[in-house]
Amino acid sequence: MKTHIPLAAFAALATLSACKSETVTSTPNDPQAEALNNAAPVGNLRMVQHSRTYRCKDNSLVYADFYTDNTAAVRTEKEGAATNLTAAEGKPPYTAEGWSISANEALVTITAPGKGTQSCKA
Repeated sequence: MKTHIPLAAFAALATLSACKSETVTSTPNDPQAEALNNAAPVGNLRMVQHSRTYRCKDNSLVYADFYTDNTAAVRTEKEGAATNLTAAEGKPPYTAEGWSISANEALVTITAPGKGTQSCKA
């Protein structure tokens, strides 16, 4: 019985080697292929570089998320609505109407609506 197993394996290999190999070159029809080829290039993804919580001189908190596209999102409440700030030409300060953050650092100067300018520490 033991001699039949190698013979059966050899017979199976011999049978498979006799098969004709064909290469399939056709591709399935992609209905979106032309649209994808003509699509505008995708820009860089906006990713969070740093998330910082600042404690300011008046004991208030400011939450800031700094992004890789030279923008920042600031909130005065942890789950509150964010205000988007932009660093002109990629250089701080980050600014928006009524807001300013001096840099993406641990010690900054923040200007907020109704609070004026004050020193804040992460």
